[in-house]
Amino acid sequence: MSQKIQTAIAGSLPKPAWLAEPEKLWAPWQLSGTTLEQAKSDAMRLAVDDQLRAGITVIGDGEQTRQHFVTTFIESLSGVDFVNRKTVRIRNRYDAAVPVVVDQVKRTKSVFVEDAKKLRLLTTGPIKFTLPGPMTMVDTLYDGYYNSREKLAWAFAEILNEEAKELAAVGVDIIQFDEPAFNVFFDEVKDWGVRALERAAAGLSCKSAVHICYGYGIEANVKWKNALGDEWRQYEQVFPLLAKSTIDQVSLECINSRVPMELIALLKGKDVLVGAIDVASNQIETAEQVASVLRQASKYADIKHIYGCTNCGMVPLSREVASAKLRALAAGAELLSKEMGLL
Repeated sequence: MSQKIQTAIAGSLPKPAWLAEPEKLWAPWQLSGTTLEQAKSDAMRLAVDDQLRAGITVIGDGEQTRQHFVTTFIESLSGVDFVNRKTVRIRNRYDAAVPVVVDQVKRTKSVFVEDAKKLRLLTTGPIKFTLPGPMTMVDTLYDGYYNSREKLAWAFAEILNEEAKELAAVGVDIIQFDEPAFNVFFDEVKDWGVRALERAAAGLSCKSAVHICYGYGIEANVKWKNALGDEWRQYEQVFPLLAKSTIDQVSLECINSRVPMELIALLKGKDVLVGAIDVASNQIETAEQVASVLRQASKYADIKHIYGCTNCGMVPLSREVASAKLRALAAGAELLSKEMGLL
């Protein structure tokens, strides 16, 4: 049986131009009503097909049914005002007009379960579904009710756990919680962030994962990264905590970053989704470049625990560039698998 290196996307893929404005975060939908819902399903099929044709082995929905990886989930909850927004600083990096928590947050219905059912029908292989993590949800809102980031995070953790269990019940193999805020608010990560994440993933019948990166390839994130110095050691504060946690997998940013690869050793025993595709560049990686990143990672983690992945979501890229990068990711993993005798 083949034990080749598995591959996956971190989360988003570009949307077709007929669905939403290309290469733009929070891009408004081009359609509405039942036509929009059909278009979202069509876009998901295309995203899955692109992954399968490229040779990706763990398939995601490309987040084709969502405008944003956090706010689309929150839109389905009660207790949040999306009309009277307030401006906040997102991850101490850029300002955004965000929804306001005005009452107790509640989940009154499934949010992504129908989407997960559709995804499950599109492939017989393993599938991954992404959800926002509790801390990152808190950091994408203005809290006018709980007056405590921790209390709001715990409320979200309970809601996320309900959703995650329903996703697992319809056949999702990996549920990933996106927590880019873990690379910024280290005291909170230690005090309650990891515990809230574990609560969100408690009792799942499938694998759990957390994605921690340095953000999309947008100007605000690029500027922030340029100010981080010669070595990016943020992971050093978070990985030991995650190594002791109940989370099964950790997704991180590696290629074209200044993250010391040896930090992966802090995740001993966990599956490591190694970012080997740069989402902040239109340059297409070669198979050897991808293989080189994964090869370096294998010095610090057992190869059976290593997945090839993207640094972050690819929604700001063109579809052409993203598709080429998917092919490079799969080819690089295949190249190293052959080299290591895993095929």
